[in-house]
Amino acid sequence: GERRMRATVLVRPKAGILDPQGSAVEGSLRQLGFPVGEARVGRVIDLDVEAASADEARSAVERMCEQLLANPLIESYEIAVEAAS
Repeated sequence: GERRMRATVLVRPKAGILDPQGSAVEGSLRQLGFPVGEARVGRVIDLDVEAASADEARSAVERMCEQLLANPLIESYEIAVEAAS
């Protein structure tokens, strides 16, 4: 049967894509005296998913990313799935 899985999606700008938020963070950190290189700002999405297996959950979350959670033209995403406690 189905069981509850916890999926974590990490969405970030693809390399070479303009990241205004990252540029702002980078500039501010340098003004504060931190000698950082390029900053990229992404987002984390935590989801509870009902699925028969981790593979099925991952496949469902991949479809969610392609249709809504990420813009495939400018963003990449990583998915981690674990059984919900």
